[in-house]
Amino acid sequence: MKLPHFAVALACAVGLSVQAQAADPIKIAHVYGKTGPYEAYAKQSHTGLMMGLEYATGGTMKVNGRTIEVIEKDTQLKPDLGKALLAEAYADDEVDLAIGPVSSGVALAMLPVAQEYEKLLLVEPAVADSITGEKWNRYIFRTGRNSSQDAIANAVALGQDGVKIATLAQDYAFGRDGVAAFKEALQNTGADLVFEEYAPRDTKDFTASAQRLFDALDKEKGRKIIFVIWAGAGNPMGKIKAMNPERFHVELATGGNILAVMKALKSLPGMEGATYYYHDIPQNDANKWLVSEHYKRFDSPPDFFTAGGMTAGMAVVAALKKAGSTDTDELISAMEGMAFETPKGKMIFRKEDHQALQSMYHFKLKVDPNVEWAVPELVREISIKEMNVPIRN
Repeated sequence: MKLPHFAVALACAVGLSVQAQAADPIKIAHVYGKTGPYEAYAKQSHTGLMMGLEYATGGTMKVNGRTIEVIEKDTQLKPDLGKALLAEAYADDEVDLAIGPVSSGVALAMLPVAQEYEKLLLVEPAVADSITGEKWNRYIFRTGRNSSQDAIANAVALGQDGVKIATLAQDYAFGRDGVAAFKEALQNTGADLVFEEYAPRDTKDFTASAQRLFDALDKEKGRKIIFVIWAGAGNPMGKIKAMNPERFHVELATGGNILAVMKALKSLPGMEGATYYYHDIPQNDANKWLVSEHYKRFDSPPDFFTAGGMTAGMAVVAALKKAGSTDTDELISAMEGMAFETPKGKMIFRKEDHQALQSMYHFKLKVDPNVEWAVPELVREISIKEMNVPIRN
């Protein structure tokens, strides 16, 4: 049957519209603190994100026949600016989803914006529990580990009968959530958290804080540890070590960090803790590619937040492929409970709070004169099944 001219014209128009839509780029905003105290973290995160998108798309930077376009926005670590930039990305740039930020404080300001615009925000690498806890909404997913995952892993590494622990942390969401989670995770390990010390994020002189920590532990018996939760500059570990904590029979401990920070830990051979990532630890195809390519391109190994950025990129591509669409509701349906590969191996987005469940690594520091930083040697992998991460929303 011959179609009328108007029907043919309509069919052609629909076909052209579909083709145009298919050709539209998938827009992703990377909203993160490019400048400020966490600049090193941010640079790694963006490098990792772009490498993750490259790896997951086989070098094409295309998903479902559409090119991926990444738009960068600098929060400068200011919560109000991060909130405004995310709104700008959703409303003016018409991005399909956003990734970031570095700072937990900025992330908490951004969460309601995702809900207002009904668009996805994939949080990487901000850590505070409340992001996927009490402040969470259904448009938030997180590939980064949360404070509870850090805490549980370090509690496994340090928590033993008779151990007395005092904490030093930054006085904002990252530090306070971290200590609260660590304290909870220490329950039933036999260890006790006996004192909490908080200091401003820009602290450079830790003399007063260290003295309060020493005084608090001085009256305790048994093995005594100061556990530090710190991000960015300041080097509290190095400065407290310089005060000779051994005279109070006190050890220092902390979780893993970027390589620049791990340099300061060379004075602590044998220190144990838990880490999110170290390039020599995971053995899988994605991490082998990341390590090899990073050495080729930058003459250095990938770092802590490079792996996190790559994880975010791989998660986005896996979600877009599974959903077959950039529609927010379809993406949410695809991502809830989704297992996906990363440089750390398999992760799973938990349906209840969209937190990525993941392994962590118990390490013991080794000092190698040929390596600039303290090397976290693997004691054992702490698997997803061992990480009983609370649901806090």
